[in-house]
Amino acid sequence: MVDGVERTALVETPSKQTGAAPVVFVFHGHGGSSRNAARTFRLHEAWPEALVVYPQGMPTPGLLSDPEGRRAGWQLRRGGQGDRDLAFYDAMLESLRKEPGIDARRVFVTGHSNGGGFTYLLWAERPDTLEAIAPSAAALVVPERELRPLPVLHMGGVEDRLVKFEWQERMIDLVLRVNHGGERRPSAPGEVAYPAKDDKGAETVVLLHAGGHRLADEAGERIAAFFRRAAPAAATQEKRPAVSAMAP
Repeated sequence: MVDGVERTALVETPSKQTGAAPVVFVFHGHGGSSRNAARTFRLHEAWPEALVVYPQGMPTPGLLSDPEGRRAGWQLRRGGQGDRDLAFYDAMLESLRKEPGIDARRVFVTGHSNGGGFTYLLWAERPDTLEAIAPSAAALVVPERELRPLPVLHMGGVEDRLVKFEWQERMIDLVLRVNHGGERRPSAPGEVAYPAKDDKGAETVVLLHAGGHRLADEAGERIAAFFRRAAPAAATQEKRPAVSAMAP
């Protein structure tokens, strides 16, 4: 129960035990569901050592479709929908902190489309809870000053007509500025990595495909590999205070 409303999530417990399990949140797109996210991302299969949470959104007016808000989605700005989804995230994380065998200090977030936008919002609003994020087909209007360096994997399609690719390019540029992105270098197939050019930044990886508004092929495996690689580096970075909601 979150502010008097029952919220649900599909939770996949680790199928392989190698110590305290990291936590991965996977947020579905607008009109999606937790079960659909589990079927498409399959993060629990790609990272069997992790506890993977597929939360269920609530009816939400969409910015690009469904203005009546008949389908499930997520808030995309501070204060939106009464901050119900930020409160849901906080409640889930607090609950997991009480579970034995869970390392709630190693938290990762991914999501597609509207869920990817909420992933970016969590970076802005809950940065001290995160080790790395992997938004797909997403962009968000957020002041640059409200973000701190964090490993980011951005996935998108160059033919995306819904969350237009030029919007995503602007988001990638913002991420690179925040993360002090250095020279680009090839990474895994189809990926370009931008290591931080100084010790105050964080790695940015961009994975693009030739299609439209869809999840990249083998997204679960790509995300799991990035989160595994990002975790040790992120764990050594000093956590910075969260940005105040009242910041100018």
